Amino acid sequence: MTPIEVSILLSCLLVVMVVIGVRVAFATALIGLLGLFLIFAFDKGQGVERGFVTALKIAGQVPHSKMSSHVLSLIPTFILIGYLAYYAGLTRALFEAAKRWVGWLPGGLGVSTVFATAGFAAVSGASVATSAVFARIAIPEMLKLGYDKRFAAGVVAAGGTLASLIPPSAILVIYAIITESSVGALLLAGFLPGMVSALIYGVLVIGLAKARPDLGPPVRGFSWGQRFATLPGAFPILFVVFIIIFCIYGGWGTPTEAGALGAFVVLVMALWRGMRWQQLKGALLESAKLTAMIFTMIWGVLIYVRYLGFADLPGTFADWIGGLEQSPMITLLLILCAYVVLGMFMDAIGMLILTLPIAFPAVIALNGGDNVTAAASALGMNSTEAAIWFGIIVVKMCELCLITPPIGLNCYVVAGVASERHDISVQDVFRGASPFFIADVVTVGVLIAFPGIVLWLPRLLLG
Repeated sequence: MTPIEVSILLSCLLVVMVVIGVRVAFATALIGLLGLFLIFAFDKGQGVERGFVTALKIAGQVPHSKMSSHVLSLIPTFILIGYLAYYAGLTRALFEAAKRWVGWLPGGLGVSTVFATAGFAAVSGASVATSAVFARIAIPEMLKLGYDKRFAAGVVAAGGTLASLIPPSAILVIYAIITESSVGALLLAGFLPGMVSALIYGVLVIGLAKARPDLGPPVRGFSWGQRFATLPGAFPILFVVFIIIFCIYGGWGTPTEAGALGAFVVLVMALWRGMRWQQLKGALLESAKLTAMIFTMIWGVLIYVRYLGFADLPGTFADWIGGLEQSPMITLLLILCAYVVLGMFMDAIGMLILTLPIAFPAVIALNGGDNVTAAASALGMNSTEAAIWFGIIVVKMCELCLITPPIGLNCYVVAGVASERHDISVQDVFRGASPFFIADVVTVGVLIAFPGIVLWLPRLLLG
């Protein structure tokens, strides 16, 4: 068998391993190590013993060289910002402000939850953390006012996905690392699409509540004075967002330095608001756990990526995509449909780091001709802009898998938080979140049809 045939078989085996429940980090590392061994032992003729030693050396060196990159330090700082904001009570103040300002709309608390999760996403960077936080804050409020429990849980699960797109986003940082794209440009590009996605979610909630008033009544009775009184409580989060954006795009510091500064500012605010040692300890432990999980997944996939490089599977796949005679846009849509299917069986980060080593070269490396980037070129983008545009679309597709059965991680998190006190099962959450799948498809269509939504801010501030 040729190396390409072997790599295809091993990649299929990897998908099977992930589907049956093997952790992505361990599955990718194992397949990558096995593939490297087969390459060096047989294809390069080193023999079994030397081939195994060479494979082990590469498997040990590659993760260390990549994981020591300062770019990865963005991830723990962004995650820490979110947990500190939660334990300091800043998220509850944000939700209260949203409730008083937009609660009068049909399904008002649902709309408030969407906008509050969008605001929290701007300091969190982690979808799972956002869903867990608002499952504790928003669901009890909605149920108290007679909201349908499925509807309430679905809004929280879907709203949590906004943290994947709105900067600072851990998934966008991972995309930048794998594809060697600009972290700053990607974080900036995610802002407007994230706002568009939040608006489409809000419109969906209003439409559902108008069609079925029993899903959730509006919240009225707040005076203008009561509304303005909530703004000081929401100011700290808005201030941190401003600091991060100004630091990165005002030329004051790198994204890593901006993340560290944001974490420091939130810590000071949290201590000023009376954060106790147990709360600080909880924020640090939760941040460490989530960071360790993400780093382990990256470590494993880097071994797999290096094996794919030796086997030249990404290049072969790119050549195959380039030779297709169908419309470039059809090819892009087929790739996005593949993400929908994979999202039913994999978590967002795992799907991203597993597919990009193969999909990204096929979409971006070629420019012009009968391939996917011909669609980007026709829309006025160069290769660098196409990489940013495709990254935002892929990350939005990853959001889909957070609310689709059977793996939808956000739905499991919401059910885990709400099941004991509110008798909400994971099936209830999946049913409540199902309309938001349509909203996400609409968002992806808007971003494909109007790429300027993605590229306007990077072009404006980065040139």
